[in-house]
Amino acid sequence: MSGKFKLLMIGAMYENGGNTTHRFLDGHPQMFVYPFESQPGTRLINDNLSSMFPVKYRWPEFTLDATPEQDYKAIIDEEGKVRARTPNVSKFRHEPMEFNDDERRDFYVKYVAKTGRSRANNMAAFFQATFDAWKDYNRTGRELFHVGYSPIIGVDADKILTDLPDSHVLHVVRNPWSAYADTKKRPVPLSLKNYMLGWTMNQYHALLFKEQFPDRMHIVRAEDVMADSFKTLGDLCEKLGLERAESLKTPSWNGKELTEVYPWGTIRKANPEANLATANELSQDEKDQIRQYTWQYLDNFDYKNFLNQKVLSAR
Repeated sequence: MSGKFKLLMIGAMYENGGNTTHRFLDGHPQMFVYPFESQPGTRLINDNLSSMFPVKYRWPEFTLDATPEQDYKAIIDEEGKVRARTPNVSKFRHEPMEFNDDERRDFYVKYVAKTGRSRANNMAAFFQATFDAWKDYNRTGRELFHVGYSPIIGVDADKILTDLPDSHVLHVVRNPWSAYADTKKRPVPLSLKNYMLGWTMNQYHALLFKEQFPDRMHIVRAEDVMADSFKTLGDLCEKLGLERAESLKTPSWNGKELTEVYPWGTIRKANPEANLATANELSQDEKDQIRQYTWQYLDNFDYKNFLNQKVLSAR
């Protein structure tokens, strides 16, 4: 199954537009788009990045002697399981969703019983079982790709692309000033230094894996998605062999238009003016520090003069 299963996995540093891009892809008639952040990691991950990024966001590891039921339980998938099992405390409780986690587990076990256990087969089963169990999903019958999003999972893109030979990874990058200004709004934000360490590590891996997998590792700027999602994501869809659907113009959840991406992400208004205004919430000292930490990537992504621009929105 893993050789035929087509996954588009989106990754981005926190507040870099991953959720926003994910919501613009929602509603595409040829995509099964995961409802929330896909958090496929397990607590078995232990490497040099484990202390920097939460394991729930990583590509998973599984024990050799587990059962399919144990594998399924090990997948953290916090947002999905909270919405299914304790919907009244989910931040997505306002949206109707006919979905039972135990039923998804049963579908998952059936898939793995046919394919055998492996990380590739486990992940294919996880995504397929999600849409088997989601009864009121707005399906078209034309879906070819499953689409997931997990923050920072781009650091594992080589594993995803190796495990699933028909898969693609989309990395989303946002200018570091707006990104840090938004992360400062969290209840317990990362320090500027630690946030920039994570931001630069994400860009390093994205550029590295783009060199290694040039046809299946894709990079887009959040700024380009905000300015013209139809063009930016339509170009991506065509590379995947998919149509440039009208749905790419509007963020949605299960096909229902969203007036703002929140609470799926912290970016409430996905447009160039709001993006620049967010960056300008920072002090000059913060802006200067961010430029020092990220200087080597500002040319790569054409952000060197971002703070000096005047924006005219396409929206």
